[in-house]
Amino acid sequence: MIPEEVLAAVPELATGVREVSVLEGGLTNVNHKVVTDHGDYVVRRWSDDTSLLAIDREHEHVNSRRAAEAGVGPPVVAYLPEHNTIVLVFLEGRTMSSADLRAPGRLLLAADACRRLHAGPPFAGDFDMFSLHARYEAIVRERGFRLPERFAGFAPQVAAIAEALAVRAGPTVPCHNDLLAENLILSGDRFRIIDFEYSGNNDPCFELGNLWSEAALDLAALEELVGAYHGRHLRHKVARARLWGVMSQHGWTLWASIQDGVSEIPFDFWAWGMEKHERAVAEFDDPGFEQLLAEARRAD
Repeated sequence: MIPEEVLAAVPELATGVREVSVLEGGLTNVNHKVVTDHGDYVVRRWSDDTSLLAIDREHEHVNSRRAAEAGVGPPVVAYLPEHNTIVLVFLEGRTMSSADLRAPGRLLLAADACRRLHAGPPFAGDFDMFSLHARYEAIVRERGFRLPERFAGFAPQVAAIAEALAVRAGPTVPCHNDLLAENLILSGDRFRIIDFEYSGNNDPCFELGNLWSEAALDLAALEELVGAYHGRHLRHKVARARLWGVMSQHGWTLWASIQDGVSEIPFDFWAWGMEKHERAVAEFDDPGFEQLLAEARRAD
C-alpha cells in the first residue's frame, strides 16, 4: 500500500481518504487510486530499477504538467522524487483496449488527441528510438539478459530504416512515445492520455506508428490514422509511421529483455517481448520492405 509518509506529504491526501485501491496494468510502476472527500487521485510509485529503462522522472514530471496544459493529460497534484512518487488527478472515463480502437471513429479521436498533444508546449528532453535501442542493447549484452535468436541479425535493416527516415526528417513535437491503447482514456467525446514516462520531443510519425504497432492494427487502420492526423492521405507519412512502428517493436523487445531480467512485477515480460519481436520480424522479412524504405524517402 501507499506509505503513510507519502499521504501525509500531499495536502490533498493528508485528510479525508475514504478508499485506496490498486490500479492494474502498470509494467514499470505500482499505481493506486485514492478516493477522498474532495476528489479522486492516482498515486504512481516506482522503484530505482526503472533507471535502467532510461526513464527520466524529472522529465516525466515536467512533461506531465505540459500535457495537462495542452488539455490532454491529467493535472499533476504533487511530485515527490524523494519517495519515487507522482500524484495526479484521476481521470473519469473508459480505458481503451486494442479492440476498442478498432471501433468506428476511435482512430479519429486518437488522431485528434495526438494533434492536441503535439501542438502543446515543447517537452523537456528528446526521445530517439535509435539511441534508446543502442542503450538498451548495451545493457542487455553487458548483463547477459536473453534475446531472441535472430535479433542481432537485423542490424542492417535497422541501419536502412535510420537512413530512410533521415531523408525527410522534419521538426519534432512533444510526443508521448509509448501510446498503448491502455494509455488512452475515453472521457466524454475525447481521448485523454496518461503515463508520460517516455515522453519527449520526437517525430510525430513515431507517435502514430507506435500506436498502430502496439495495438496490432492492420495497414488500413494505419492509413486511416495517418490520414486523420494530417487531414489527407500522404503515402510517405504512412511509410514513415510504419517504419517507426517496426523500430518501436524492435526496441521494445530489448525493453522486455531488461524487464525480464530485473523486474519484480509478476508479469511475463519475455512472452510480451516475443510478441513484439515476431511482429518486427514479419516486417523485416516482408518482400515489400525495400519498397517501404523507398516510400519513406520520396516526396508525396
